[in-house]
Formats: sequence, C-alpha cells, structure tokens
Amino acid sequence: MTEEQDAHAEPKLPVGVGPWPGEWPDDPRYDPELLAQGDTRNVVDAYRYWSMDAIVADLDGRRHAFHVAIENWQHDMNIGSIVRSANAFLAAEVHIIGKRRWNRRGAMVTDRYQHVRHHEDVAAFAAWASAASLPVLAIDNVEGSVALDEAEMPERCVLLFGQEGPGLSPEALAAASGTIEITQYGSTRSINASAAAAVVMYEWCRRWA
Repeated sequence: MTEEQDAHAEPKLPVGVGPWPGEWPDDPRYDPELLAQGDTRNVVDAYRYWSMDAIVADLDGRRHAFHVAIENWQHDMNIGSIVRSANAFLAAEVHIIGKRRWNRRGAMVTDRYQHVRHHEDVAAFAAWASAASLPVLAIDNVEGSVALDEAEMPERCVLLFGQEGPGLSPEALAAASGTIEITQYGSTRSINASAAAAVVMYEWCRRWA
C-alpha cells in the first residue's frame, strides 16, 4: 500500500473496551486481568470484563431446551460456524458425532462458552438421545422430509445436521424420529450447512424462546 492509499484508508475502529476507568467493581464475576488490560473478546456488552467461567455459569442458568448435533465423518469447515450459531441461539449443548477432531476456526472461540460433547458414532449418539428422552430431528432435503414451517418441532429436541454436500448418512437418518427440510426457491439443490443450521435454530427460537 502506498502512502497515498494509506492516507485514504478507512480508520480501524477499536474492538471491545480498554482498561476499566476508575475504581474497580467489587464483583467476583469480573476478571482482574481484563479490568487491567481491557476486554477485546467477541462477547455482548453485558459480559464485558466478566471471566469466562462467570459467563458460562450465567449462560447455563438460561440455556434453551434444544440441542444441536453434527455428523462429523469428513472434513467440513462448517462445524465451527454451527457451534458459533449454537452459542448465539443459546443451545443446551452441541454434539459431535464421529471424528473427535473438528476445525475450530469458524467457532471464533465461542466453543469456550458452549458445551460440546463427543459421540464415537451414530449408535452411541442415538443411545444418549434415547436415554435423555430427546427426539432427534434430522435436517436434510431427502424424500419424505417435511418443510420447516410445517414441521413439528418440540421444545425439547436434538437438531441433527450433516456434512456439506452429502448431507446425513443413512444411519443418522434412520436414528431420527423425523426429517425436516428448508424450503428453497432458487436453482441450487442445497444451501450451506452452517446457514441451514442457523435458519433452523432461529425457527426453534421463534417458536419457543
């Protein structure tokens, strides 16, 4: 970048807040290090300067009744983004089915505030959901799927998402008590997996939150 270009560049706005001005608050939820150095985390203003443990404890007191599950059997960058959306919509828990490792970059560190559980395979996940008395709703545009705006979505449930492209495995579809699809109007067969997850989570919140 030349000096002339640099002179006309948009100024970078500060992210977050600086050190706490004045006397520190007498509240155990606040983190002394953040009070001293400032808080540039991607958190809402109400949580500024709070410690991570304090934020998680507060979220745990008001999490929603739906869970999110993701079948992780191939490399998929969308898993992190789905975890980020699960945090935004305050899901009770996120379940990773299959490979334990997943790309956390898209989560933007929101996985620190979101409970994430791993299941070795679909059978293990299905056994957990059955023991928890949680119906599993598969999200996929396969034959027999019900449109999201018409589908039943109980308050306590697990929303099960598949990989970008191939969608859910036959085993995952068989473990679900129902299958939901998002109505589309263009030429593409499917939409981005993380976008689909955000749409369905928002619909749950519209009905129940």
